[in-house]
Amino acid sequence: MPQRSKVLMLPETVKADLDRKLVTGGFADYVALSDWLKEQGFEVSKSSLHRYGTEFEQRLSAIKIATDQAQAIADTIGDDQGVLGDALTRLIQEKTFQLLVEMESLSAEDVDFTKLGEMVAKLNKTAILQKKWISDMREKARAAADDVVKVAKAGGLSAEKAEEIRRKILGIV
Repeated sequence: MPQRSKVLMLPETVKADLDRKLVTGGFADYVALSDWLKEQGFEVSKSSLHRYGTEFEQRLSAIKIATDQAQAIADTIGDDQGVLGDALTRLIQEKTFQLLVEMESLSAEDVDFTKLGEMVAKLNKTAILQKKWISDMREKARAAADDVVKVAKAGGLSAEKAEEIRRKILGIV
């Protein structure tokens, strides 16, 4: 098995600072980053930093593309049904399943099953809360539309016009 990356073995605070420096520095000047780490008491070669930085930049780019695409979809078709959140949850569940299938080739150091379980539980809870919120908002919209119809009818508006207003409020038309 190949040696574990020295970058991944850095303390979280140092690694977080390194990640920030990589992003703000445009994923360049690995010699300076290696020198900075040496000042912090960690010996990491510029080659190791470059390998890590390249992978990190690719992941960051993929996340940005996915975020931009999700935003474009939401802007174009809307997301009042929570479709994007559901799709993201399914994608993470699929990746988690793949990880579990490939588990035999991973060591216990490679996978933190406690965090993995917490992540899945939080995703499921978020999906349930989102669906409840959507349902509550729809019910409030229905109640508001019904109130508007009552007020409109009481003010002398025809039943047909009042119902047209109700449908527009609810987005039926």
